[in-house]
Amino acid sequence: MKQTILIVEDDNDLRENICSILQNEGFQTMEAINGTQALEKLMPSVSLVILDIMMPGISGIETCQKIRNFSYVPILFLTAKASESDKVHGFYAGGDDYLTKPFSYVELVARVRALLRRNEFYKNHSSDHQSTSATETLQRHNVILTVNPPQVTVRGTIIELTDTEFELLYLFLKYPTKIFSIQNLYESIWKEPFFTSCANTVMVHIRRLRMKIEEKPEKPVLIQTVWGKGYRYG
Repeated sequence: MKQTILIVEDDNDLRENICSILQNEGFQTMEAINGTQALEKLMPSVSLVILDIMMPGISGIETCQKIRNFSYVPILFLTAKASESDKVHGFYAGGDDYLTKPFSYVELVARVRALLRRNEFYKNHSSDHQSTSATETLQRHNVILTVNPPQVTVRGTIIELTDTEFELLYLFLKYPTKIFSIQNLYESIWKEPFFTSCANTVMVHIRRLRMKIEEKPEKPVLIQTVWGKGYRYG
């Protein structure tokens, strides 16, 4: 069965070119010209969203935030913005990857396949947990993580985590006090070779996780920074 990709781009030529390339690669595509149309067309059958940031009406950032209210579908941002602050803003909104215009179609296809592969790994990993570790529960301080069903409780309240955040927290709770380097975390969670540019991706996800589990995210006591070495769960 072909995987479906939703392309959200107001530039007609670029959107049609992306659709053509992905169809030639064996994907099924859907199109939206703005964020409002994307929200209307996004269905559970969509495997990935390619989302332009600079669009009339609802921006890509706002569209991403709205999608994250009901779906954790992988989102690849397309944008002409290339600064680190722009990328951080996109990751905070819930994006999974970031591709700056102009880009090669070879790189686009590579990013798409990597995101789909990573998402499939999470699904399979979750299935493995359910079949082999059905009763696994990890607890430290006021945080309780159960694997089947996947659930995280912080100070008595159930919180929602993305797949990446869940995997990060699982790793920290599984090996408390162990210091994880940024490279170690990236290669363990993202299952891809680490490059210097990947460090920011890890740091943004750590910040998002802290926002959800720390009483005072600006002064974290659970996920601690070990300067010059990495992170550990206190």
